[in-house]
Amino acid sequence: MLTGEQNEQFNEIFDELGKSLDITPAQHQAAVTSYEFVGHWLAQEDSQLSPYEPEILPQGSFLIGTMIKPVHPDDELDIDLVCRLVGKRQSWTQYNLKQAIGDRLKAHGTLERLLRKEGRRCWTLGYADTARFHLDILPAIVGAGFKILLEKSLSASELSNAQELAIRITDRETENYYASTEPGEWLKSNPFGYAAWFNDRASLQIIKARLLSESVQPVPKYSSKKLPLQRVVQVLKRHRDIMFNGDEDKPISIIITTLAARAYQKETNIMQALLSVIERMPAMIEERYDPELGRYIKWISNPVNPEENFADKWPAHPKREENFFRWLRQVKIDVMNASNQKGIYRIQESLTRPFGKEVVTNAFSNIGENARLQRESGSMRMAAGSGLLSATGRTEVPYHNNFGKDE
Repeated sequence: MLTGEQNEQFNEIFDELGKSLDITPAQHQAAVTSYEFVGHWLAQEDSQLSPYEPEILPQGSFLIGTMIKPVHPDDELDIDLVCRLVGKRQSWTQYNLKQAIGDRLKAHGTLERLLRKEGRRCWTLGYADTARFHLDILPAIVGAGFKILLEKSLSASELSNAQELAIRITDRETENYYASTEPGEWLKSNPFGYAAWFNDRASLQIIKARLLSESVQPVPKYSSKKLPLQRVVQVLKRHRDIMFNGDEDKPISIIITTLAARAYQKETNIMQALLSVIERMPAMIEERYDPELGRYIKWISNPVNPEENFADKWPAHPKREENFFRWLRQVKIDVMNASNQKGIYRIQESLTRPFGKEVVTNAFSNIGENARLQRESGSMRMAAGSGLLSATGRTEVPYHNNFGKDE
């Protein structure tokens, strides 16, 4: 059991680790500038899409503030976006809508060069040569009044309308991809309802809720300050990335994020939240009988669409289920191992293998700089249990000018 002082020390460690995992302000701004440019191009008056008010909106980890850098510096950031249209031409099928967006992208010389092979649901623009990210743009239809509803639902105060944020998307593997002109028959998705739900799970008191709502909004602001649940998700995803190193059967982010959010109990300390979430995550997984398979299967329901199972691929790919529980056991071992270490160097060493040398080194370098500033201000204390330095310990550490032996 960690003391209060140790919890505060590890809170700082995992907060700094999360900051080291954050994308940079420059990367964030480059992504926003790029997708806003695409949105403006799609919406220009000479575009056949113009009557339907196209707008590019972020979804996924970029929207909810849990995005992390890739393990390998040369790998690209994956920015998930929605191309939201209010209505469509009556005769358009999913295929027609997707091609209309693709044709408009191809009509701009630069965007045409950035365009990659058409995906199952998305168009992808690659910025690997300049900023090392790519934009996955998902065509979607919404109803009138969607924008007002979206802003209200992401305000951290209104979750009741989350179901109404559902969108209809293109998916060429659906049977009616080339046939149905009725959006109500198209595949339904609700990334913005999910963001509102995550917002609600992550928020604490009203001040911190406002902090979150500033980062979780149609065009999220960059923020180096994150709430405990956001940091927990970042830490868990990083551990997954290091452990599986590109394995396609690794635990997927939506499962990690959903289970962590369900397991979270509004802890204000990141270390306490992390330990609690890891302990409680298995209990958040249901078992339901599948009549087609004739057996019980694991069920991780989408919080804004309970009939959707995020673990639906596990029966056909049992390695994914096995890897998830193997990962959960390992992350618990690694976090507990770090918590049992004494002294900052041993703690740093214990975190290096499971989280990666560069980000851990950066995190502890920042902690060292914070300690230097606190020491100079006279607020430095040492924690009795771990020997870590911060403003929260018991034993005062005298200011040292570091002038050498003749001080």
